[in-house]
Amino acid sequence: MSGVIVLKAARWIDVVAGVVRTPAVIVVDGERITAVNPEVVPEAEEVIDLGDSTLLPGLMDMEINLFIGGPGGPEGLPTPMHGVQDDPSYRTLRGAVNAATTLHAGFTTVRNLGLMVKTGGYLLDVALKRAVDQGWNVGPRIYPAGHAVTPYGGHLDPTVFQRLAPGVMPLSVAEGIANGVSQVRACVRYQIRHGAELIKVSASGGVMSHSTPPGSQQYSDEEFAAIADEAHRAGVRVAAHAVGDSAIRACIRAGIDCVEHGFLATDETLQMMVDHGTFLVSTTYLTDALAVDRVAPELRKKAEEVFPRAKSMLPKAVAAGVRIACGTDAPAIPHGQNAKELVALVERGMTPLQAIGAATKVSAELIDADDELGRLAPGYLADIVAVPGDVSTDIRRTEQVEFVMKNGRVHKRP
Repeated sequence: MSGVIVLKAARWIDVVAGVVRTPAVIVVDGERITAVNPEVVPEAEEVIDLGDSTLLPGLMDMEINLFIGGPGGPEGLPTPMHGVQDDPSYRTLRGAVNAATTLHAGFTTVRNLGLMVKTGGYLLDVALKRAVDQGWNVGPRIYPAGHAVTPYGGHLDPTVFQRLAPGVMPLSVAEGIANGVSQVRACVRYQIRHGAELIKVSASGGVMSHSTPPGSQQYSDEEFAAIADEAHRAGVRVAAHAVGDSAIRACIRAGIDCVEHGFLATDETLQMMVDHGTFLVSTTYLTDALAVDRVAPELRKKAEEVFPRAKSMLPKAVAAGVRIACGTDAPAIPHGQNAKELVALVERGMTPLQAIGAATKVSAELIDADDELGRLAPGYLADIVAVPGDVSTDIRRTEQVEFVMKNGRVHKRP
């Protein structure tokens, strides 16, 4: 047997040119694509004819939280006291289930952005990544961030989420709690030392936590600069949870690579992002779908104030040319419904092909893997999904993924 797989379909998406091409004949040998629409199709061990479907590069979710939500919570949401009720073993088992769900939804690569629980310093997302890479578990390719770097009382401080009394859940630098330049440097070094491939930082208050107001900047400019310096010297990028405008600007000035949410960014700040090449992971669908009726009244009030502004910000970011990558903040929306983010991106001003580009080509650039991920081309890793019909005319077809291949291995068939 040759080991070659040939995929056939009615059409495929060329994300570089931003066009639909017909027909689709993609040759896969081992982990990689070797030809697209070759003049002579080689002999294959298997030919998979997907009929009237569209082949896409594997989709990517640049903000996901695999270790919360999923089984055991209403509509995918975590239970209110998960931070103190779930031990690391139980949480890791949940992460494995959520990883499989995500892959079967067509998302073959994700960034797990920051553990927010007490783990004794263990980086659960690094462990799950290893298990997936070694074939022990089914899941997407994981870029782990370890523990999110946050100050006392910051948005990503777990004790703030659960409103815990002092001393109930003591946390250390190893678990992301860091104050001052020396501690944030040590915190970044700890995450990288134990396998983190990017750093997540809490830059502003959030909507769904009992921390400072969403617009408030939570670290000083000097602390931001130290975080970016430590990460970049180690060759990894930094993603910042940043809702407020001043915090976004501080992150850009510090050289932080990516802003998560960016809900309150002004027109001037969006242009600043364009000028500096800063990525935006807008997580815009959660502003439509987050179950705010289940949260505390004060959090619901914040959502009512912030979410409409977030919805009006994104069309301006699209028009300005900000580099927008796809991210859901799941389980803010349930795991497995990641493609709803693409629908929301189109509703906010992208074309279907631009939204697909955000979840493929732009996301690959964000993780510095655009030389082997994010497109259907010879030499690229064989991450390929199929959706029925022509997705360029109906982005909702991305919610109907019927075929998933990752690294040349088929994980889902029609």
